[in-house]
Amino acid sequence: MHKEVQFKNRDKFVELGIIISAIRKSKGMTQRELAEKALISRSHLSNIEAPNIISSFALETLFNIADALEISAGDLLNIKLPSPQYINEDSEFDNDKY
Repeated sequence: MHKEVQFKNRDKFVELGIIISAIRKSKGMTQRELAEKALISRSHLSNIEAPNIISSFALETLFNIADALEISAGDLLNIKLPSPQYINEDSEFDNDKY
């Protein structure tokens, strides 16, 4: 069940999804592998990671994802994407890849 995400929280969910995707990829994990470890479906993980799909998800899901990524849920929430002013064309961190 997905609840409507309030506009003020929209960007926070997008950023969290991008961060989850980036950490997953840095660990060489597929969506299927992370989903299995986090006890969720691959399609649910795909929705969480997709920057164009904004949906809330349970705190338990966040804890499961964090555990599967071997990071604390608090740390996962506190990671911030670089500000666009710090990203240039030569940067390794490219939002389009995540």
